[in-house]
Amino acid sequence: MTVLATAVALAPAVQAAQSFTVMTTATEVASRSDRRPVAGGIHDAKAGKTFISWSGKDADTYVQAYDHRAKNWSAPKFIAKGESDSHNYPTMIQANDGHVLLVRGMHNTATVISRSAKPHSLDGDWSTYEVDAGKAASYPMPFKAFDGTLFVFYRETTRDIDKVTPTDTRPMKYLVSKDNGRTWRNSAELTGKPFAIGSTARPDNMNEIYIGQLRQDPLTGLVHIVYTLAGGGPTQHVHDYYHRNIYYAVFNPYNLHFYSASWRDLGHDIDDADQETHLKVAETPLERPTGTLKSPDYIQQVGGSVGRPFLLWFTFDNTTGTPLNQASVWNGRAWETKQVASGVRTREIEPVGLATWRVYATRDGQPNIEAYLTTLGRDWHAETVIPTRKPVQRVEVIGNFRDPARILASGASSARDVAIADGDIYVAGR
Repeated sequence: MTVLATAVALAPAVQAAQSFTVMTTATEVASRSDRRPVAGGIHDAKAGKTFISWSGKDADTYVQAYDHRAKNWSAPKFIAKGESDSHNYPTMIQANDGHVLLVRGMHNTATVISRSAKPHSLDGDWSTYEVDAGKAASYPMPFKAFDGTLFVFYRETTRDIDKVTPTDTRPMKYLVSKDNGRTWRNSAELTGKPFAIGSTARPDNMNEIYIGQLRQDPLTGLVHIVYTLAGGGPTQHVHDYYHRNIYYAVFNPYNLHFYSASWRDLGHDIDDADQETHLKVAETPLERPTGTLKSPDYIQQVGGSVGRPFLLWFTFDNTTGTPLNQASVWNGRAWETKQVASGVRTREIEPVGLATWRVYATRDGQPNIEAYLTTLGRDWHAETVIPTRKPVQRVEVIGNFRDPARILASGASSARDVAIADGDIYVAGR
């Protein structure tokens, strides 16, 4: 592994007024699984540092710290083995006691958490433990409620527990900790419901849930959720063969209830009747563009405020496989969807004004991160380009970011095999 101990500024982006400085923190790192929303970094104001995590060769987990006073990076610190599975990437959250937690869903098997030895620091020997309440977990999605309660949404591969459930039945559950991550209970234990979001008997077998993004509203603490379905289709039980439809819901972490965009209370769980009647944003066909792509894509974004949300998502052209970028806007009564762009994979969004959002996007096989501006999904225009050496697979806005460490970008490796670790990790900001 080649490490740049100090941040390296690359070429300036176009449009100086909106320029980003790009820092390469480490090279020769594994590409992450390009599917789930993650929380890869946080800014700790007390420490004056930004902490990031990433998945290296064989999907091993590393952390680094950027010191905003000294303006340099710490050396990468190894935390835990990744079991050579690119799905086992780390997600990061900081408890109210200052300790940093790394949560990994060990691809259909277990939830594993690593806890920093000291508060507000990455130094020392971390502890790593398996969470009994989070079995058969993949793709953890953590957030912290305003009262300090920690939540981790995850997808359960039920077949790995009971050995008989069809492979394309994979609902969402969540974990809750009220003691800064020391102990956890899952949603079934808390609510008595077998899952938080899911279904078991759709005639098209689309019983897998792929959440594209969770976003916590900074004013209310409520959580926006956008997701799509997957499964084998009506004639087979095959994992992730087709994708279908876009859905939106709100989760209230204080009463553990879900709500629709029209604020209909759905109780402690979302079943198929709920999502089809109250949560469906767009109906899409069962199809595999170019014979291999899944459409809609795994990744979607959700923004706006509770009561006025908007979604960004994309399908693919059936012949060329070109991404077709869609924006869905809740007008107070119904969802309005239109195509706003084509050719880019939208990776992340962030608010930059009362109604304006920045969209981070990439083009397949090409370096650089393209930034666009949208007003609640109703318009779309180019803003700037953030240069990178190689293609980028993930872009994440760092929690409570402080520039120049605003976004964390994971470079795409040249091969799926996690032993081929030749992508880059970038941090960029203003």
